[in-house]
Amino acid sequence: MTTAQDGERSRRSPAFLIGLTLIALFFFAGFCALGAWQVQRLAWKRDLIARVDARIHAPAIPAPRTAARVDEYRRVRISGHFVHDSVALVQAVTVRGAGFWVLTPLITDEGFTVIINRGFVPPDRRRDYMRPSGEVTVSGLLRLSEPGGGFLRSNDPASDRWFSRDVAAIAVARGIRGPLANYFIDADAAADPDAFPVGGLTVVAFPNNHLQYAITWFALAAMVAGAYIFVMRQERKDRRE
Repeated sequence: MTTAQDGERSRRSPAFLIGLTLIALFFFAGFCALGAWQVQRLAWKRDLIARVDARIHAPAIPAPRTAARVDEYRRVRISGHFVHDSVALVQAVTVRGAGFWVLTPLITDEGFTVIINRGFVPPDRRRDYMRPSGEVTVSGLLRLSEPGGGFLRSNDPASDRWFSRDVAAIAVARGIRGPLANYFIDADAAADPDAFPVGGLTVVAFPNNHLQYAITWFALAAMVAGAYIFVMRQERKDRRE
């Protein structure tokens, strides 16, 4: 006895099957393309992590006047004199809790100014930290400027409230003149681990979930192919019956 459902299956037209095939091909190709893209992103991310890791652990080189994207996280060193009167405190959340980054301009021996993130201070030490005088040499990681703001809030130079390390905006607010590096330096930890500000707290972490994403997209492609094969086999079976 032929059921209504069997009758419906037997009445599937060639146009329906062609449309089903095109839809299946569209989703299969799309999911495969997304999976392949994630594989490419995985290779790019692994290469990025390897390059950054090599920069971080490489010997420090003289800090450049300007930096490009490829220079980020490069270990550098620079000598000069701090301008403590032009410090900017930028809100920060670190492994030591909430507080501020101490960003102090350094007039370098090469004739340009670079802003140094000397490290972290808690709120109760925002005015009470070491201020070395005379010539100093700073080593640390080169970081590109962070324009705009952070913590979902915009920098407010007029109120001297900073949420990101925006080199250009801080320089304007502090009246820094002359050549200015387009980056800042995250200073290394000081010899005294209990001295403020606390340097060496740069977090270098790159999320790398591309393999899981690739597996997900390829699995969806396989599900589409499996469902299409099942439907077409059932169609052939119905037609034979």
